[in-house]
Amino acid sequence: QVQLVESGGGLVQAGGSLRLSCAASGRTFSNYYMGWFRQAPGKEREFVASIYWNSENTNYADSVKGRFTVSRDSAENTLYLQMTDLKPEDTAVYYCAGRGRSPYLPRVPAGYDYWGQGTQVTVSS
Repeated sequence: QVQLVESGGGLVQAGGSLRLSCAASGRTFSNYYMGWFRQAPGKEREFVASIYWNSENTNYADSVKGRFTVSRDSAENTLYLQMTDLKPEDTAVYYCAGRGRSPYLPRVPAGYDYWGQGTQVTVSS
């Protein structure tokens, strides 16, 4: 059974940085898409970034492009989201997600089968 566990969230001032981690277990993740989503209070869950485990092909939401970097460590089975130049509008619960079968729809929540429990990121102005 696939398990995803996020960590690394917290409170940071605007302009600061955080690195989120997502420890993945339960199987090998070759041929998996892994994604980061976020959900602010009263808003829908939105796509942040994704990476294809084998090729490291990445995609980003326009709102985070140039500030956030998604990566993975195959040896550690861990997904990362490095966040820099954080803004108050980045405040949300951040979730990692995974899917290992087609169709691959990395930018929508319905495109993922497995989810972590989320980690809170709060950016103060």
